[in-house]
This record gives sequence, C-alpha cells and structure tokens, in this order.
Amino acid sequence: MFTLSCSGGWVPGSYAEKIRAAAALGYKAVEPLCWLREDIESARAAIDETGCAISAILVQSADEAQAKLICNEHGIVHEDAKEAFARAIGETLEAALALNCGTIVVTSGNERSDVSREVQHANIVEALRAALPVIAGSGVQLALEPLNTLVNHKGYYLTTSEECAEIVREVNSPQVKMLYDVYHQQITEGNLIDNIRRYINEIGHFHVGDVPGRNEPGTGEINYKNVFKAIAGTGYAGYVVFECGMTEPVEVVTRKMFELLPE
Repeated sequence: MFTLSCSGGWVPGSYAEKIRAAAALGYKAVEPLCWLREDIESARAAIDETGCAISAILVQSADEAQAKLICNEHGIVHEDAKEAFARAIGETLEAALALNCGTIVVTSGNERSDVSREVQHANIVEALRAALPVIAGSGVQLALEPLNTLVNHKGYYLTTSEECAEIVREVNSPQVKMLYDVYHQQITEGNLIDNIRRYINEIGHFHVGDVPGRNEPGTGEINYKNVFKAIAGTGYAGYVVFECGMTEPVEVVTRKMFELLPE
C-alpha cells in the first residue's frame, strides 16, 4: 500500500517545522521539495524525532551558473547542461542522504526550436545516464516529471507519460523513474487509470491535485477514490504526494484525504 505525503505548502515554516506539523496531522511524510538554504541538520533531527519522512526533494545547485543550466528555461534538453546536471545531482544527493530521502525530482527544461524533438529526447537520456555514476549504490532514485503546458508550464518539453516512460526505459536503470502527476496528466492526456496501470513499472513517485484549480482531491473532476484504488491495485508501495493547494483548513482537508484511501 502506498503512503500519503503532505504538501509542503500545506504547513508553514522551515523544513523542521513542516515535518513536525505534518506529523501532528497524522502524515508519515511531507514534501517541501526545495532544500537549498534549509537547515538540514535540524530537519534530520525532526525526522528522527517524529518518524515523518521527506518524500522527495528537487534537484538544485548552489552554483549559480549550474543552476541556470538546469532550470526549465534551459534544462537537460540542451547538450551543455549534461555535466552541470550531474554535478547538481551530486549536490542534491548529499542533502537527500542527510535527510534519509529516497527521491530526487528532475525536470526536462523547455522545448527548443533550434533542434528536433528527437535530439532533445536523446539529450535528456544522456543527462540522466551521466547522473547514474553519481547516484550508484545510494538507494536514491531520480524521478523525471512530465508537466502540462495547456494551463501551467508553457513551453515545457516533456508532457506525456508515454514519452517519459520511453526515456526511463532507454536510461535502463532501476534508479531512474517517472514522476506521474495526476493533475498534469489529466490536463495533458486523461486516461489516468489505464496509463497508471500501463506505466507502473516506470513510475517511481506520484503527485496529485484536482482539475480544474489544482486544489485537493475532491474539489474537481477527477474520481480520486477510483484513482487511489487503481494505484493500490498495482502494488505500488511508494509515496502519493499532495502537490496542490487546499480550499479548507488543513485539518479538514487531511481528514478528507485519508477517507479517500482504499479499504
């Protein structure tokens, strides 16, 4: 059975404060994502104290030049981002290990107009392969995320679960997976349950939010009772993370979210 993770935006404060607040709400994990400028030592103390984990962090770099190369305005669709990406993964891995966090979220960058999609696809594969020696033996996975471009993230390259699964298979490492965001994929392609079942071997992490509005499940058109049942039915035992806003107090939303879990 999967584990629900609280949105980092649902609880205030530093990493340590978010961890303690999420634990008090009954969550076993929270996902603030951005780790730069956080007090990692105090966050780890809060994790050890509460048993509440950090479900994933985002690849980041303290080096400004590297950060510009891996951001979505550039990204690993570009050949010149490959080495910067591998170094940024090294930086992020140190934080992940210190936090006992098993997933690093990565993105493709925005689509280029100067080369074909085939070239950009290949560049993403090569960048991920370049990071494999960095994460080898660490127990930490990279989770590549497709995003929607119809409502959010205009110009982003990687949008479909099909292409993301192709990239994951081409990289061919158990430490590189897809981040399947139900919100984004409902907007891009729908067919949620069939695609989750089809690509479950490539999926290593889930984000959820409802459509329209990107608020908590139950506020839009997605039948999350059935989606959660389908995820559980695949045998997936990782994290399902609320990467979305909320329309009611966090205590009320949390109760409703746990009620969506399969019996």
